[in-house]
Amino acid sequence: MLAVVGPTATGKSALAIALAQALGGEIVACDSTAVYRRFDIGTDKVPPEQQGGVPHHLVDVVDPIEAYSAAQYARDALTAIEAIVGRGRVPILAGGTGFYFRALTRGLFPGPGRDESLRARLVGTASRRGVEWLHRMLARVDQASARRIQARDLTRIVRALEVYLLTGTTLTAHFERTVSPLAGYDVVAIALRIAPELTAERVARRVDQQFARGVVQEVRDILASGVPATAHPFTGLVYRQVLEMLHGVRDEAATRALIAQENRRYARRQLIWFRKEPNLHWLSTPGEHATTIEAARAVLRDEGVFQ
Repeated sequence: MLAVVGPTATGKSALAIALAQALGGEIVACDSTAVYRRFDIGTDKVPPEQQGGVPHHLVDVVDPIEAYSAAQYARDALTAIEAIVGRGRVPILAGGTGFYFRALTRGLFPGPGRDESLRARLVGTASRRGVEWLHRMLARVDQASARRIQARDLTRIVRALEVYLLTGTTLTAHFERTVSPLAGYDVVAIALRIAPELTAERVARRVDQQFARGVVQEVRDILASGVPATAHPFTGLVYRQVLEMLHGVRDEAATRALIAQENRRYARRQLIWFRKEPNLHWLSTPGEHATTIEAARAVLRDEGVFQ
C-alpha cells in the first residue's frame, strides 16, 4: 500500500488523488478530525466534487459526541485497506495525523489503562522532589525510555513508570513486542514538506477561505443541533478558536490571526513527528505541483509500484 503524509497545507490530498487516479487507487484518510461527521469546513475535507472520482474512506464515520481512539482507527483502517485490496485496487493512506499513521504502520502496544491513584502518587513525588528525580527513577528501571524521554517531560515519564509498575515490564519491552496491523503489507510512504514561508502563505489563505465558506455558521449550526461545546472535535484547530470568538474572547480579525499562527505551530510539530518515522521518501514541493507528482511517480517506479 501507499501513503502520502506530512504537515498541514502541503498538498497531501491533491497528490494522493493524482496517484489514485494513475494507479486505480482508493484513499484512506489518516486524519483524527475528518472522522467526525458535520465538522467539514474547519477540517478541510475534500468535497466530493473535488475528489476526482476517487473513493475516500474513514471520513464522516463517527458522531461528534463519540470517542474515537488511535487503536480504533488502526482497526477501521485495516478493514478498509483489506476491502480495497480485495477489489483489486490500491489503498493510499493520506493525511497528517502522525499518531494514527504510527498506530497503523507500527502498531500500539496493548498496555495497561490509566491508574489515577498511581499517577497521583507519581505526580506528587515529582512535586516534592522534582521531575528530574522521577526521570532518574525511570532511568534505573528503563534506560532506553529515559534516553528517549526528556528529563522534564512529566506526562511521558509518569506513563513510562506507570506501565512498568503495573506490569513489571518496561515500556521499551512493550514496544519491542508490538506488531503492526499491516505486518503483511509493504508500505511505500511519501512525505511532503515545504518552506516555512510557503506554509505561512498557504495557511493564511486557507483561513480566509474557511471563513468565506462559513465556518462560523457551521459551528453555530452544530451547536444548535445539540452537540455540546465540550465535544471532542471542538477541541481541534479552527473550531476551538471559533468557539472562543463566539464566547467573546476575541474578535474575528484576532481569531483569524490566531488560527493561522496555531496552524504554523502545528505544521512544525507534524514535521518533527514525521521526521522520526522510518523509511519515508521526502519531497519538498507542494503535492499539487506537476513536478511533485512526477517525483512521486519516480519514487514508486523505484519501489516497483509503477512499471
